[in-house]
Amino acid sequence: MIERFFQVRAAGSDIRTEVLGGITTFMTMAYIVFVNPAVLSGAGMDFGAVMAATCISAAIATVAMGLLANYPIALAPAMGENFFFLTVVTGMAVSWQVALAAVFVSGVVFFLLTFLRIREMIIDAVPASLKHAIAVGIGMFIAVIGLVGAGIVERPEGAGIVHLGDLTRTPTLVALAGLLATTALMARRVKGAILIGILFTSVLAWALGLVVWQGLVSAPPSLAPTFLALDLRGLLEAAMFPVVVIFLFMAIFDAIGTLIGIGEQAGFMKDGHLPRATRALVADSTGTVVGAALGTSTVTAYIESATGVQAGARTGFANMVTGALFVVALFFSPLVRMIGGGVEVAGGASLQPMTAPALIVVGCLMTGSIRRIDWTDLTEAFPAFLVMIGIPFTWSIADGIAFGFIAYPALKLLTGRARECSALVYALGLLFVARYALL
Repeated sequence: MIERFFQVRAAGSDIRTEVLGGITTFMTMAYIVFVNPAVLSGAGMDFGAVMAATCISAAIATVAMGLLANYPIALAPAMGENFFFLTVVTGMAVSWQVALAAVFVSGVVFFLLTFLRIREMIIDAVPASLKHAIAVGIGMFIAVIGLVGAGIVERPEGAGIVHLGDLTRTPTLVALAGLLATTALMARRVKGAILIGILFTSVLAWALGLVVWQGLVSAPPSLAPTFLALDLRGLLEAAMFPVVVIFLFMAIFDAIGTLIGIGEQAGFMKDGHLPRATRALVADSTGTVVGAALGTSTVTAYIESATGVQAGARTGFANMVTGALFVVALFFSPLVRMIGGGVEVAGGASLQPMTAPALIVVGCLMTGSIRRIDWTDLTEAFPAFLVMIGIPFTWSIADGIAFGFIAYPALKLLTGRARECSALVYALGLLFVARYALL
């Protein structure tokens, strides 16, 4: 039944590989189960309720992606959007209930735009050079996230610039050992190398006393404090309109960037198009609507899914595994916290030595798309270059994509090659310019 529905063999995979891929994806994004509640609790939301909303919304959206689009791309509350949510509440002095309503409305608009095929049109309109650059940029972004999580480099709070970290710290040495082991296993073409690397690093961290065994099972927290706590009337204030638009804008381009990047890595793209893109985007927008109703910020496709793809996942069955593990996380939060919750170091910082090596390796592999860019044509190469450096340097997929979408039509127009750029790309370029002009 699984084979018939997900076409596992036709995708060049098997059930065991899909299971490994689904587990690998979960292991590399499990941190969101703890990080998201920590962020949103700063807005006055109940930590336990947000944790439950995070797990349940991630499970629903991830399973929906697997069933509707048959892609191994997991979803969960996005890191950038949750910090924007916090900024709205603390900076604009509005309640978290109003901010939650803004997320809900942006998700509904998202859903409608998907059925109008506008989001799919955007994916199809992205020039080939930018598609490849997005994959490379996301790869670099994943690698930098991994390097920061390992403590190999440090990123000052709120800044995109990194510098060398303290390589003598035990968590960093553990991460380096895990990175070496994972890379060696992959070079030897060992099946499930990334997951084996995560487990090896976790055991090493436990043996060295970096993490403490806290048991397996705990009762899941209640959703009651945030469930359907939307204040839609609060959106009638004029100041909330741009907030809804920004939530929508960020979600669209984070989702599109991730789908293109992972689609390129996994070989899903066909002649520059992503098959079943509408179905994938329906799952993405549904996740945001459901997540807001439960009590969390924007839910979107996760770049960490690239680890599962690299482990061999090629179908939505991997998502069934990932989604199930998000539900399991509600009951086994002590174990998930030990592996994905990070390690505290001096200064109050938290490192991710157990999962960071997987991100670094996958980031390296994703940069392979760089060879498919035409570097002899500056009107193609320079916008692609801006995307590649823009994503990791700004710490934002959406901002990195914006650089390319502004530069690409501008260069085509200025060099007398305007017809090589579609009207939609010109329109998107203008929208990006307007976005920065109005910030």
